Amino acid sequence: MDVRRSRTKNPDRWLATCPDFSRPLCEELRELVLRWEPDLMESVNTNMLCFSGLKRVCGLGAFLKKVHFTFYRGSELPDPAGLLNNGLENLSIRNIELTTLDDLDRGALRALLRAAVRLDARPDLPPPAPAKREPFPMPPLLGEALEANPAAAAFFESLKPTYQREYIVWNTFAKLPETQQKRLEETIQALKRGKKWAQRREA
Repeated sequence: MDVRRSRTKNPDRWLATCPDFSRPLCEELRELVLRWEPDLMESVNTNMLCFSGLKRVCGLGAFLKKVHFTFYRGSELPDPAGLLNNGLENLSIRNIELTTLDDLDRGALRALLRAAVRLDARPDLPPPAPAKREPFPMPPLLGEALEANPAAAAFFESLKPTYQREYIVWNTFAKLPETQQKRLEETIQALKRGKKWAQRREA
């Protein structure tokens, strides 16, 4: 998978260079994290502002029109308020996708952060067994494109389910029509060349 290169390793510099839309959101969220859990240490990794105890607990991802508040062991956290609304298909990492903080339940966020810190402080607790993933439905556009491209379909069928899922999920979560078409074309061309999703941009 692609790894995002950090534009800086300095947390203050990282914050200062966030997109205009997401900078004030990240500034407020950073203040909340450091106020609620002052023992967490800051660092920048894969272009995210990370907060760590024994390991990474949570992090902030700044985008042009949204912010991700990421919990690295989010799948293990109680979330009665349903704050975790992004990345639910992942085995461990979960995100809170935010475009505003006006309606954010800060009490629920603090409880979620506290639970994440407690979980991080217990290295003796083994991680849960990986949950069995339900089959992900084939996006109609991808299914039609595979039917029309026998070479791409043949390689897709030869892939293990995990590698098939990467292509399926990537195409499923494209929202804009132009993004859907771009990903679909990239998928078919990569499959024709015998490339897995992580290799799709290789020559």
